[in-house]
Amino acid sequence: MRLTTAYPIACRSVGALTVVFVQGVIGDGDLDWGRVAQHVSPRFTCHLPSLRGRGLSGDHPDLNIGRLRDDLLTYVDSIGEPTGLVGWSLGAGLALLVAAQSDAVTAVAPLDPLAVSMMEEQERAALGGAVARAGELAAAGRLADAVREFAGYPFNDKDIAVADDAGYFEASGRYVQAMGNFFQQQMAYEGPLPDDPAVLNAISAPMLVLHGSDTTPFGTFSARYVADHVPHARVQAIPGAGHAASLTHPEALAEALIEFFASVQQPA
Repeated sequence: MRLTTAYPIACRSVGALTVVFVQGVIGDGDLDWGRVAQHVSPRFTCHLPSLRGRGLSGDHPDLNIGRLRDDLLTYVDSIGEPTGLVGWSLGAGLALLVAAQSDAVTAVAPLDPLAVSMMEEQERAALGGAVARAGELAAAGRLADAVREFAGYPFNDKDIAVADDAGYFEASGRYVQAMGNFFQQQMAYEGPLPDDPAVLNAISAPMLVLHGSDTTPFGTFSARYVADHVPHARVQAIPGAGHAASLTHPEALAEALIEFFASVQQPA
């Protein structure tokens, strides 16, 4: 499926509530969510859109979170029916921003959202260092190594091993420039962020905030922070998972999503 906006966004539809899965900052829609969608699609229609310049989506120089939010908002509203949103990491933030604005979103499930505004200096330094080291490796042409280096910030050892075995870093290497451009543009962005209390308080749809039980301490804090600021939200941990639950624990994650969306689906 392709949606024509200011530039083309490509999406693969799998599979009936419609559920839109929003990728993280590293890969694309299929790489990040394909394993989960194959378990969810027997119950719900799954859309796996890719961000600008990812997958088959058209490229564009504007990559800040406000632009990406507008892309997703346009996409969700174009579906024309009640829609559930799932997002991972950056995608979780985009899902929060869209859920705060779109009446079409009837349920939202952010996975490991990061409350970036709440980062302390040490956490910001760790993220900035990972971005800088990834940029150095990318400049040397070591694209897969660059992705792996950045992933070392939020991923644990098991996440890294599973992603390596699946070829995730190799496949995502072609998006290193887009990832770097996003972070560069985000430093100058002055609009609302996903963890702004005003954004979170505006979300009226039921929410299930998911995180891996073995994610980073900041990841656990962020999940609870988001849930504490959304009127109808609860938190659920995926046992044994780190930040990359969509890669390492797709079946367990799919089960949690199916149970949640089935519980909030409106009768036909």
